[in-house]
Amino acid sequence: MTAPAPSPRRLPREQRARQILDVAHARFAAEGFAAVTMDGVAAEVGVTKPLLYAYWGNKERLYVACLERDAELLMDTVGAAVNAASTPADALDLGLRSFFSFVSDERGAFRVLFDETLPASGEVARKVTEHRERITALVATTLIEQLPPGSRRKARVEVEALSHALLGAAEALARWWLRTGEIPATDAAELLIATVTPGLRARSEAAITAAGRLTTSTKSGGSTT
Repeated sequence: MTAPAPSPRRLPREQRARQILDVAHARFAAEGFAAVTMDGVAAEVGVTKPLLYAYWGNKERLYVACLERDAELLMDTVGAAVNAASTPADALDLGLRSFFSFVSDERGAFRVLFDETLPASGEVARKVTEHRERITALVATTLIEQLPPGSRRKARVEVEALSHALLGAAEALARWWLRTGEIPATDAAELLIATVTPGLRARSEAAITAAGRLTTSTKSGGSTT
C-alpha cells in the first residue's frame, strides 16, 4: 500500500517570507514584472493567494522587496570597488568593471533592477527612480573627484548629465551582452572604459588648465595692488 503524500510543512513566518521572495525574484527575473502574477507565485510556493497577499500586500510591494535587495547588492559591489581605488581614474575603471562583474554574476538581479516592463508611474516607478538616483550619485561622485577642487562646483551640472549618460551606456551595453554573449563581460567593461576614459581625461585636463590660469591671474592681480 502506497503511503499518502506528506502535507506541506508549516514554516516560520520569516522563513516563508524569504521563500516567497526567492520564488518571486526568480519569476520577475525570468518573465519581467508585467508577466508575473500573484497566482503564479502562490502556486509555485505552494500557498494560497490570500496568504501571499497577507505577507506582501500586492505584486508591487513584492517586486519592491526584490528590487531593494538587489539594489543594495549592486551599491555594495560598486561602492566597495570605488572605495578601494587609489586614484579617481582608478575608481571609474574599477566601478565599471565591478558593474559588469555584477551583471555576469547576478544576472537575475540585473534583470530585476533594469526591468523594461515596469510601470511608468506608481510605487514601483518611484522606488526604481530612487535607486537609480543613488547609483547615478555614486557615478557622479566618482567623476567629479577627477576634477580639481576649484572647478568642481562649476562642473556640477555637466557631471550630473554625464553620470546619467554613463549609467545609460553601461545598462545598454549590459543588455546587449546578456542577449548576445558575443564577448566576455570583462571585455565589455574594457570597451566602455576605453571609449569613455579619453574624453574624461581631456575634460579633466582642460579643467586643470583653466584652474591654473585662474590661480595665476589671481596671484598676478594681487601682486600689483
